[in-house]
Amino acid sequence: MKRRKKIAAGLLACLVSGVFFSQNALARHKEAAPAPAAVQQTAEAAVTVAETDKTDKGKKENKRKKAEPVKQNAAVGIQQKVAEILREHVAQNARKNVLKSHVMKMWPVESKPVESKDEGGTLLFSDSPESVTEDGILYQDTVQGEARILYYHLNSSDSDKKVAVVLQSADGQPAIVRVTRGGACYPSPDYLHVGKMTQMAYFEGETHGDIYIGRGRHRLLQENMDTTILHPGDLVYGVYDFASNRPIKVSVIMYPADANPFEFLEQAHVLPKDEQRLRGTFHGMNRIVTSSQVYDPAVDGTVYFPLADDIHDHYRTGIDATDGSAVTNYGNYGVLYKLQIPVAKDGAVQYYLSPLGGVYAGAMTVERETTRRRMIETPYGRPYFGDATPPESDATQKAREEGLAILTDTTELTDLGAYDGDRPVTFEFSPPGASNLPINIIMMPAE
Repeated sequence: MKRRKKIAAGLLACLVSGVFFSQNALARHKEAAPAPAAVQQTAEAAVTVAETDKTDKGKKENKRKKAEPVKQNAAVGIQQKVAEILREHVAQNARKNVLKSHVMKMWPVESKPVESKDEGGTLLFSDSPESVTEDGILYQDTVQGEARILYYHLNSSDSDKKVAVVLQSADGQPAIVRVTRGGACYPSPDYLHVGKMTQMAYFEGETHGDIYIGRGRHRLLQENMDTTILHPGDLVYGVYDFASNRPIKVSVIMYPADANPFEFLEQAHVLPKDEQRLRGTFHGMNRIVTSSQVYDPAVDGTVYFPLADDIHDHYRTGIDATDGSAVTNYGNYGVLYKLQIPVAKDGAVQYYLSPLGGVYAGAMTVERETTRRRMIETPYGRPYFGDATPPESDATQKAREEGLAILTDTTELTDLGAYDGDRPVTFEFSPPGASNLPINIIMMPAE
């Protein structure tokens, strides 16, 4: 995973690879993203400062770096692979929207940043060790009721492996688990492709399937996990929502491609964390982001609010159930955001997503009252974007974090749509694996 504010640089040209989903077919929205509407001219002095900032020193080093692979002859780690891919595709710049420079303010403009609250069930997050060199248990904990599992692991061994989520009753009584939503991309060394396709699978729609776990029995969360091979260098990434009527033990394992997962689990040991320590159990798996102030595009103009920056949108803290230690989810991976900003009824709003840390690829959904939820690729029509955005200077970054940002002709945007204020709009967002964070959500008057 990429993490913190300027999280590792990211990935690849989109290769052709198979995608498997949990009872749901891939749906892509078909509309091309139009260029954003121009916004009203603002303070020339602020713009001049911003243009000067663009020639300042480059991005700060990532606050958290990937662990190096244990074996030099094994598959290279994600960060190294990403650097190689970007060097190969440096000529493929992202589409740039033609805009003049304009100042935009953080929303809300007259009070504290957007309000958020955490709710829902339990998030199980398995991403450490991210680069796996030996067989074993990657994460394990017991849950009951609503839950979500996110696993994200790279096969850095020199042989084929499988990764599976194994369920078993924690109290010896029969249990029923209902899978309500989820998906995964077929393992691939094309990490950004895996990240985007997994998010599209998750956001594409709901699915329902019941899993009966008898006394003393094991079951896979998805049957195809035991038929999916990770070759050396392949990344696997999956996200599933489920609910159980009794306590169940959930184990994420990496095991030999020719082994039985249930027999393997009985004799497996928990692998030590890598230095990133990105695994744990977090209570309140959904985050509601809203505002007590109504956005009026005619009055407020162009505004933005950041997500997953750990300044205005704080990272979740939890417990690593394998050793009891406190952990932080750097990036809020697996947290499902619901963005619900109230808008003046006579206003029409254009929404954009803008990556701030580098290469980005994912998906979202949008839903309005009486309108079916629709998935949006971020970006649409390209495997990724964010690679053409110039690095911020320290001064520009500080100003953005304190509530004043510049929208320039090099700001990369993906279109989330334009909507009238007569009906509430709700977006779903979750930080995608293999992408850079944070991001800005931008709102401006629609033409």
